[in-house]
Amino acid sequence: MDHSMVRMMELSYHGYYCSQILLIMGLEAQGKSNPDLIRALGGLANGCGFAGGPCGTLTGAACLLSLYAGKGLDDEYQDEALTHMLKDLGEWFTLRYGSLYGDTTCETIVGDRTEMRQRCGAIVAETYARVMELLIAGGYDIEVGK
Repeated sequence: MDHSMVRMMELSYHGYYCSQILLIMGLEAQGKSNPDLIRALGGLANGCGFAGGPCGTLTGAACLLSLYAGKGLDDEYQDEALTHMLKDLGEWFTLRYGSLYGDTTCETIVGDRTEMRQRCGAIVAETYARVMELLIAGGYDIEVGK
């Protein structure tokens, strides 16, 4: 088990949700923390609060890509690559998990919740790896950020 998996398990143990775990990992890679952002990302968990929405791992991963390539200041611009990375992420997630579970909503993926920890842990880890692949392929320095 690599360091990333151990860290994800620690974060899950401390009660963080999938979307929060992804952004904590991204921020920590940059030597940063942002409790306000992490709190806000809790709203993406459980299909946007048990509302039947998309898996929080997918929406959290989109936020992680945007952390590196999005607009955050008046004088910044969103990187052109972000749209392509988001599209790639969505297609990959739908092919990988939508085809496996029948949809990409949290409710469909976790089903009766009996295998939720194992299922979600694997999805978060694979999706984090996919986001890192996309960022590295796009020329982003994971440790520097925007």
